[in-house]
Amino acid sequence: MTSGNDRRSTRFLHRPGVPPSTAPAYDCFVSEQTVLVVDDEEAIAEAVRARLESEGYRVVVALDGPEAIEAHREHQPDLVVLDLMLPGMDGLEVCKQIQRDRWTPVLMLTVEGVPDQETGPSELHGLNLDAARRRVEVDGEEIALTPLEFEILLALAREPGVVLSRDQLMDRVWGYRDYAGGRVVDSHVARIRRKLGEDGNDPRFIRTVHGVGYAFKE
Repeated sequence: MTSGNDRRSTRFLHRPGVPPSTAPAYDCFVSEQTVLVVDDEEAIAEAVRARLESEGYRVVVALDGPEAIEAHREHQPDLVVLDLMLPGMDGLEVCKQIQRDRWTPVLMLTVEGVPDQETGPSELHGLNLDAARRRVEVDGEEIALTPLEFEILLALAREPGVVLSRDQLMDRVWGYRDYAGGRVVDSHVARIRRKLGEDGNDPRFIRTVHGVGYAFKE
């Protein structure tokens, strides 16, 4: 569990044009609002943290369900941003647990991939991709991918040779675009390549189009 700013900062509200020293007694003390971000994908959690902190929020990050429940009790956030597809204790169960302590608004994050047009397995360059069973094999060996990694690989493999920009991948996999999205996409593609056993100098499956995005090799 991590916090972007361990010390809670404060602000005071004053009437325009009135120096703080002469501000009337009805001026009020305002605490910075806290947001708890819960996502097992660290790159996504950090991207959400960066965006929220740029807007002035204090952000606490938890990477799994039990950690989220503990963080909720300790920090008493004003809002929880919660990934629905957590491993082990899923987002719905986490939501039920934290609401038992005290009611807190919850914003659920879900992955919305491109609807499956081809549900049968397809094979390219020794990579077997089965969209229906959510399975990936390379040369007959099954590769364990996270749901997001699978969606990214599927989006690329469906259109071999077609270059997809980082923004297009954000749209297709996450369902939105973000200023930090490029770094998030790059991080996930790098992990996919490692898991597939890619050679960085001569990629077998995913090629980088510098300054644009990525494409699955034809």
